[in-house]
Amino acid sequence: MKTVDTDRNAGEISRRAFLKNTAGTVALSVAGGVSVTSAAPVFNADSIHSLSMASEKSLIGAYGPWAASLLPAQPPLSFRNNKWSNIDVWRKEALEKTKELVSAPAKPALPKVTVKKKYTYDGLEIEELTWQLPYGRATEAVLLKPVDATKPLPGILGLHDHAGMKYFGLRKIVKTSDELHPILKEHQETDYGGRAWANEIAKLGHVVLVHDTYAFGSRRVYYEDTKGLNWGAVSTEGKSDADPEKSENIRTYNAWSSEHEHVMSKSLFSAGTTWPGVFLMEDQVALDILADRKEVDPKRLGCGGLSGGGLRTVYLAGLDPRIKCAVCVGFMTTWKDLILNKSFNHTWMTYTPLLPKYLDFPEILGLRAPLPTLVLNNNQDELYTLPEMKQADAILTEVFKKAGAPDKYKASFYDGPHKFDADMQKEAFEWFRKWL
Repeated sequence: MKTVDTDRNAGEISRRAFLKNTAGTVALSVAGGVSVTSAAPVFNADSIHSLSMASEKSLIGAYGPWAASLLPAQPPLSFRNNKWSNIDVWRKEALEKTKELVSAPAKPALPKVTVKKKYTYDGLEIEELTWQLPYGRATEAVLLKPVDATKPLPGILGLHDHAGMKYFGLRKIVKTSDELHPILKEHQETDYGGRAWANEIAKLGHVVLVHDTYAFGSRRVYYEDTKGLNWGAVSTEGKSDADPEKSENIRTYNAWSSEHEHVMSKSLFSAGTTWPGVFLMEDQVALDILADRKEVDPKRLGCGGLSGGGLRTVYLAGLDPRIKCAVCVGFMTTWKDLILNKSFNHTWMTYTPLLPKYLDFPEILGLRAPLPTLVLNNNQDELYTLPEMKQADAILTEVFKKAGAPDKYKASFYDGPHKFDADMQKEAFEWFRKWL
């Protein structure tokens, strides 16, 4: 592992990066960043915090320095703030405000779980499960465990990614037969080193539950459910839910659902909730189900995932203390990075309005300090700038140090683009084994 020049590949928007453009917006050819000295003197430059970047461009043009200046130098609910000395007092107030702003819908009682199928594959006992939440289509899930398990094992909630592919959910990170859809095969090759990582960690002595989350896989929005939506890029005219496994139809659906994400997010905001809030609630229901399994030790629960799974890890592990060990992969930066450089290729699922007034993005995950937390980054990740990934690392390092647990936090930087390959998986699995 080594750190590379921050300007390497700056401004390059590859096909891979375009596929990661999960919000469905147009990829902008910007290097990301802004120079304070080049901005028009319409604000006090002294109020800008660390805006020295690689280019004179920002995503919002000359408004970039001003927008970034709205962020507090040190958010009031940051544990780094000198006003906080007692970690329990701080956490109580910080969690209360974060939960208020995330505005997750009320979590229902433990739903009835139905076992659809049970079999052995890849050295694992596999159960295909389903449960019904109070809204939407039924959730499908897969539970994997070692065939020779005789006592309660640590449980891990495997959180699938986004990748601009809402047609698929849990299937992106599991393998339940020798047959794998060509699109999934390519996805696992490019993003996971050709491995179904949920299977691999289950083989090491964990019970792993992977479920489709809101708007993905079994929980996706169907064309037929939006009949009459015939405006612009979200028009359903000429589209059909028939023959859904055909690659051409999957690509069409993924493109449509990326555009529909704008509609969904606005509707959620209008309903008084947020996409992170809905994710949080649904992931907590899945955690309830995992913890309720007789073959799981409910005191040894973890979660992790890449990209959109890393995002979900930030919110779930940050806000639910049942997660005793967390691994966030390919989703760590600062709010400043999103203001200036990288909001265009991030999903609406990232954002909790007004939360940046109180915590920087990495500090959402930092709410779990001093519980074990691993963050894995890629130096050439097209979704972030390297300086802001490093700044996020510095923030979390400071938080865990102040919490008296510097050994409970670690960040690693790997060369390469956005991914969770075999080497990164090895480190993640060792982290889970160490702390669970």
